[in-house]
Amino acid sequence: MKLSVLVPVYDEAPTVALAIKRLLDVEFPCDVEFVVVDDGSTDGTSAILAQVDDPTVRVLTHPRNQGKGAAIRTAGAAATGDYLVVCDADLEYPPEELPKLLAPVLEGTAEVVYGTRSFGSHTAFSFWYVVGNKVVTLWANLLFNSWISDLETCFKLLPADLYRQLDVRADGFGMEAELTGKLLKRGYRPFEVPVRYTARGREEGKKLTWRDGVAAVFILVAVRVSGRGAARRVPAR
Repeated sequence: MKLSVLVPVYDEAPTVALAIKRLLDVEFPCDVEFVVVDDGSTDGTSAILAQVDDPTVRVLTHPRNQGKGAAIRTAGAAATGDYLVVCDADLEYPPEELPKLLAPVLEGTAEVVYGTRSFGSHTAFSFWYVVGNKVVTLWANLLFNSWISDLETCFKLLPADLYRQLDVRADGFGMEAELTGKLLKRGYRPFEVPVRYTARGREEGKKLTWRDGVAAVFILVAVRVSGRGAARRVPAR
């Protein structure tokens, strides 16, 4: 098995070097590659990424900012692994947690694994951020008769072939809702493992807003009523 870790980056100069270092230091239980997409950064991130010198790291570049979904789509198209997982470069999610997502797959008990966050006073960006996440997740559960805990988690691990079949088109943060909605519509119920998380604030570069939450609700409805995404499940690998 080979894992592709997709790293979308936009204006993350303060953290991107440390994020790449910590990813490279993780002891993965399988072969791994890191596909980094610089999504039109203008804050010096590009110069930092140009200094990365490791054979397992590939850096791709968007000439202008297109959004997280677009960056992940570019990285996913270039990935050569059997499975893929997203890891943001802002260090809200510790890279060291990624092997926990691999364990159920390697044991043969899961195909799709989500890293589920628990929110506390030291991990939440704000009251409304947590409520918004729970409302969007509840909406997905209502629409697809499921029970997942954290739709918006960055840590989503799934087969690369399945990801490409889902054809996620949302360019921004709405890709999280579209990906999850299409998985649930196909009958997948993600295996959830708890992961550590520490939200950063606006002054530290937090980019998600309430508008993204509203967009996620509409995306979930669109997936639910659309005929697309309801194809038969791919067989377990």
